[in-house]
Amino acid sequence: MKNIVIIGYGKGIGLATAKILSGHHKIIGISRTGNPELQHPNIEFHRMDIISGNLDDIAFPEVVDGLVYAPGSINLKPFNRLSHDDFKNDFEINVLGAVKVIQKLLPNLKKSESASIVMFSSVAAKTGMPFHTSVAASKSAVEGLTKSLAAELSSHKIRVNAIAPSLTDTDLASQLLSTPEKRESSARRHPLQRIGHADEIGEMAAFLISDKSSWITGQVFGVDGGMGSVKL
Repeated sequence: MKNIVIIGYGKGIGLATAKILSGHHKIIGISRTGNPELQHPNIEFHRMDIISGNLDDIAFPEVVDGLVYAPGSINLKPFNRLSHDDFKNDFEINVLGAVKVIQKLLPNLKKSESASIVMFSSVAAKTGMPFHTSVAASKSAVEGLTKSLAAELSSHKIRVNAIAPSLTDTDLASQLLSTPEKRESSARRHPLQRIGHADEIGEMAAFLISDKSSWITGQVFGVDGGMGSVKL
């Protein structure tokens, strides 16, 4: 049984990933959302805002085999309406939070025989989309962090990969999917004619954490209904 830390465990993709992994692994779930819906004997839950919280307050296992960093942001505005704070907040959530956790857990990850780190980018980092400048900038930084860490940590047999979803049916995207018309319009923009589900992204995260992906590192996987690579 591996020890897997999931940041952003309370909802969406983080929760979906925990559901998949908790049957066979010990999960240390961290989220600012209290009372997560998933209760399981293999899950140890800590309520904490990863940006402002003190990770020293959590007694992590000596060996950590996997880390999933799932917090994210959707801050869609015209460029001239984005403030410096908007850019700073997106960067802090998507990049600096991941840096904070990885630096904290790196000694524990190094003690694993096959550690894996999974982060999240966005289809918008690869595909230019209007109103996405802030989130695309921070998610592009996640992709750079992924590749650089994959190179630096390869000598420790720590794999680092990222997933780049398109619009996924989670609470984070609720405003974009708040009416049947918005859902239909969003679905039509994807080559596969639908939006994604958290479980689908969670399955990819679980695969990248598992030993089935033991020869994969430094990759960014588009799980996006074809949005990032197919033009109809």
